[in-house]
Amino acid sequence: MNLPVGWSVVLLFAGLWNLVIWPRFWQRITADPRSRDDAGKPTAFLTVHAVLISVSLALGLAVGVLGVLSLL
Repeated sequence: MNLPVGWSVVLLFAGLWNLVIWPRFWQRITADPRSRDDAGKPTAFLTVHAVLISVSLALGLAVGVLGVLSLL
């Protein structure tokens, strides 16, 4: 890939940021009382956040990989 080093670093930083921040958010979501109903089953709150976090982690990984590949 032919990308300026500055943009490669931005991509790498954005990917790392997502991979660091979202797992911490997941810990807060799972600890939230709205995540489970009285029977202990996952609620829509947990499901929606699980999907959002999964997509964000996948995109973060892809952006980070692009950043690394563009540096090579």
